[in-house]
Amino acid sequence: MKITIPLPATLTTLFIVAMEHLPFDLDSFVPWRVGGPYRKAVISAADKGLLTATHHPTPWKQPGTTLTDDERRRLRRTKQHIVISSTAPPHRLPAAVQLTRATARALARECDGLLIDPMTAATILTCGRCAGEPADFRLTDDWLAWDVQVHDAATCPPWDPADTGVCACLRVTSRGLHRFALPEITLDGAACAHNLCATNLLRTVATRLVTDHLSYLATHPEATERKIDDYLQIQPSDQPDGGLPFGVHLTPYDTDTGDLGRTGSIRRLKVGPAPGTGQITCLKVGPPSGFTGSLNDWLCATQAVDQTPLTLAESRPLDPARALAA
Repeated sequence: MKITIPLPATLTTLFIVAMEHLPFDLDSFVPWRVGGPYRKAVISAADKGLLTATHHPTPWKQPGTTLTDDERRRLRRTKQHIVISSTAPPHRLPAAVQLTRATARALARECDGLLIDPMTAATILTCGRCAGEPADFRLTDDWLAWDVQVHDAATCPPWDPADTGVCACLRVTSRGLHRFALPEITLDGAACAHNLCATNLLRTVATRLVTDHLSYLATHPEATERKIDDYLQIQPSDQPDGGLPFGVHLTPYDTDTGDLGRTGSIRRLKVGPAPGTGQITCLKVGPPSGFTGSLNDWLCATQAVDQTPLTLAESRPLDPARALAA
């Protein structure tokens, strides 16, 4: 079966820099102070109005942001924020989002601000080895986050799993695939003891989906939709640490409803457009048809060769100088 993914004409990317005060004139800073391989592209995008940085003399607030205690203290001290925004067609990915974040990094570093990605609801480091935006695109560079939830009436709590064969209380959902014009992905119904395995599996699937998707967008710049198979074959080359090949079944999924008949309730994560828009907001990841065994059996089988945490493979880098050009 084929799954149809509508492709928007343009995508908007947002980053937030929250600071105590702005020590420089924003218009004179952007784009001239953005370094590395992105300066030329940022200058061009800003001149065309495709990249903007807007100063707001008020604190920034967003419910649900995942911050450490130290980051929350820093955020409470801030009095102003800057919204860095860019608009580009999907075939300019991933360079378009890279140069937007490069601008946000430069601003955060210069004003000692807190750089926040609203898509992942998390912060991005702007010091040490992460001070500047990497030239190559890797999904591991804070482009994704994971929403981990457990049903309220779970058969076993996550801190003391009693029976992994019976427990089915875990749901892990990605945050960030929408910025690449893809649905988010989720694994729902695994044992809470398999939190790490579930996240590792989704990372591998996300890497394969993004790599294939960016390749398609680059070769079909005028496409308004893309059809993908509901069966995805993960090869050893898709797994950085190796492993046996395994199949994945993808199913359009509504995170507002979950599986019928599940015990207990769960917080609902909003991952995309409202229901009724005709857009697939999420894909459920599960075992292929014909697999004998439970979801937990399949999840363990995909991790059986190497239990070390999976890392994401590198996707094909694109020229940032072409990022926001129409």
